[in-house]
Amino acid sequence: MSGLKPFLVAGAIVTLLVTSAFAERGADGAVNILNWQAPSMMNPYLSGSDNDTIPASLVLEPLAGYDENGELFPRLAADIPTIENGGVSKDLKSITWTLKPGLKWSDGTPVTAKDVVFTANYCMDPKGGCTQLFRFEGVDKVEALEDLTVEVAFKEPTAVPYTLFVSASSPIIQARQFTDCLGAKAPTCTQANFYPVGTGPFVVTNFKPSDAIQLKANPNYRDSNKPAVAEVNYKGGGDALGAARAVLQTGEYDYALNVQLAPDVLSKMAKAGKGKVLSSYGTWVETLFMNLTDPSPSLPPDERSTAKHPNPILSDVRVREALSMALDRAKLSEIGYGSMGKPTCDWIPAPANFAAGNTECLKQDIPGAVKLLDEAGWNPGPDGIREKDGKKLKLTFVTTTNSIRNQFQAIIKQWWREIGVDVELKSLDTSVLFGSDSTSPNTAQRFYADVQMWTNYASGTDLGSYVKTFTCSQVPGPDNQWQGWNMPRYCDKDYETLVTELGRTADIKKRSEIVKKLDTVLADSYAIMPLVWRANVSGLSNTLGGSAMNAWDSELWNAQDWYRKK
Repeated sequence: MSGLKPFLVAGAIVTLLVTSAFAERGADGAVNILNWQAPSMMNPYLSGSDNDTIPASLVLEPLAGYDENGELFPRLAADIPTIENGGVSKDLKSITWTLKPGLKWSDGTPVTAKDVVFTANYCMDPKGGCTQLFRFEGVDKVEALEDLTVEVAFKEPTAVPYTLFVSASSPIIQARQFTDCLGAKAPTCTQANFYPVGTGPFVVTNFKPSDAIQLKANPNYRDSNKPAVAEVNYKGGGDALGAARAVLQTGEYDYALNVQLAPDVLSKMAKAGKGKVLSSYGTWVETLFMNLTDPSPSLPPDERSTAKHPNPILSDVRVREALSMALDRAKLSEIGYGSMGKPTCDWIPAPANFAAGNTECLKQDIPGAVKLLDEAGWNPGPDGIREKDGKKLKLTFVTTTNSIRNQFQAIIKQWWREIGVDVELKSLDTSVLFGSDSTSPNTAQRFYADVQMWTNYASGTDLGSYVKTFTCSQVPGPDNQWQGWNMPRYCDKDYETLVTELGRTADIKKRSEIVKKLDTVLADSYAIMPLVWRANVSGLSNTLGGSAMNAWDSELWNAQDWYRKK
């Protein structure tokens, strides 16, 4: 218990730093935002992907968030509960949040503790398919003590209780609007999911799935002088190259998110003088995900890519390890990201005190990979492709349509071909792979392929919630409406035990050691293969002020402070 209070108190450092230069709400006209990852809805509880969570953060807010330095600060809450201020109980079994007084929804009705309770019930409904359910694990009940006070009670002592209602991925939704959207009805509430009533600086006026969003300043936002921006035009689709060009070269747009391009390409664009490149390192890691279950189309839809049918190739850890050994991560990092990337074996590369610092995977070893496949019984066929029991060693490899990722696919295919593995490459639009339609066969959660590649990352600087995404309960499947972020279908008792231990551990040094073990256990399973620790890179117009790059929460976390430079 000796290390508990300093850790929880440290999480309560609260100040927002960005100073704005405007005098009144809506004085600075429209801001145009471009994201090649098009939005599919405005409800993070049914999606959780960046393409939806980021724009939704302009409308919906949590009780607390993370600033650009990874520090916890209150949004709808009056302050951050700690043991010292009495907000966290001494037995670690409850946390009490108090809302700021006078908060209003964008429709003018008051925000109360009942909305917070409703939000918890909405996500915790087992039939709702909530993508953020892992944040609510271990919660016994959430109840309103007073109009502005809500208590979260945990089943067991919880050392770090800042999981639910913290960050843009876990905002508060209005009970009045979503009251008929509980359980299986959740995805059917199109109006609420596209046009949520929120507390944030903006209100949705028009939403076109996989295309564009128009928003206006929230007339009931708690700061009467904010936002200075009157309208936001949020455009999705296209590609990273076009998005970067629209801000840095032509000046048609003010902000371009996730411009995943080579540094020399961005540098050349920035010479046009219209904008600048922003970058920030958080926990973003470009990663390969191995499907441990069988994605064969010959299986019934509700059994395909489920634990009922192990993957006939990738269930063997020797095959997965061989695929990893064939990779040259340093070469990938150099080609794709240059100075904005670092080869890594860690899927948790930051904060520094949580990073395991594993390096074993960094050296490419083609002969070693060949030997492993030989030992696994996969023998070269006449065409060089390995075979076993009459089955070819062929994998389907899918990622999003993006120049860097598609180049990575081609290079990795070549390396795997060298060790006798045939690879079929597929590329999907981001709005499809990370779409919110749980019935679509092409989502990342369905995983109807053998290998996926995309960037995985954590929200905030404590990794408690992040490591839970690879627990058994987070495997997507028909029982949870194909929600959850454990894409490989990884399920390991040792990993589960460590996650439970982390939840009960308050001492920061002990927490970091457990996280390092979790990093190593999962990495050594080769169910995921970290490739490149990459910076989050975006483009900003020289005429837009107030923006502060944030790799720990929504990148648009402080849009209320944006203003047009005069």
